[in-house]
Amino acid sequence: MPASGKLVASARTLGHKTANGFLALTHNGFALLGLAVAISALIFISRPDLRLAGESQLRQWLDARLPVVAEASIEEAPISEIIVASDRATAVNPKSLPKEQAAVAYWLSTKYRVAPEPIAALVSEAYAQGKANKLDPTLILAIMAIESSFNPFAQSPVGAQGLMQVMTKIHTDKYESFGGQHAAFDPVTNLKVGVKVLKECIARAGSIEGGLRYYVGAANLPSDGGYAAKVLAEHQRMRQGAGLRAANPLVAANTVTPAAKSAAPKAAEATTVSHAQQVTVADSSL
Repeated sequence: MPASGKLVASARTLGHKTANGFLALTHNGFALLGLAVAISALIFISRPDLRLAGESQLRQWLDARLPVVAEASIEEAPISEIIVASDRATAVNPKSLPKEQAAVAYWLSTKYRVAPEPIAALVSEAYAQGKANKLDPTLILAIMAIESSFNPFAQSPVGAQGLMQVMTKIHTDKYESFGGQHAAFDPVTNLKVGVKVLKECIARAGSIEGGLRYYVGAANLPSDGGYAAKVLAEHQRMRQGAGLRAANPLVAANTVTPAAKSAAPKAAEATTVSHAQQVTVADSSL
């Protein structure tokens, strides 16, 4: 055989041996790796302290390689607090409401240029409070519209606060079960307290219009400055804009019985008279 042929044959033999050796080494390497993993697993199972230490080191290694996103805000507000804050938000999807409530929410959102989600939550609560207190929920919403234009942080020069512009210092007792006076700026709490005050006023006056005069504190004054008329007009506009049947406040007024009038708290007169000093945020623009 020529020398060149022998050289080629030797090269092939060397190549085959090298390939076989590499395959054998790889196979043995995987076998050793599997054995090492199995032994490590047995050690971690039998030694919980080592497992915890390993998990801690692995967590630190991963944390060190996570991208930094809004580092300052994350340090100031832990994830648990962020989740709670989301749960505290006064907002619901308007599409989840009954058809009538959704229509009212969208109309109010458009007119007052506020987000539909918080308005939807207020509409839902107004309907719940209206049912519980036998009041037209759209009347409650009309009062909020005139009083604060749905600004939960509104405050008048004389101290009327929140959505329904309740005189917080006068109605302190009504906020006690909600945690104190600062609850006046919680939209739902202010709505509930405002409805309590409104119900007392209507019961005392015996009519919706008279109750509104008490609510604004003008029961003993020659004029309420057109307040009751503004609320009732907004009430009708709201119902018409949302495609609801026009309200008849006179029928609603007749549902207040003499027994209900006598059952109204005696404190209502004092509180509503003091409420007369209230100058609402919305009135200055209407």
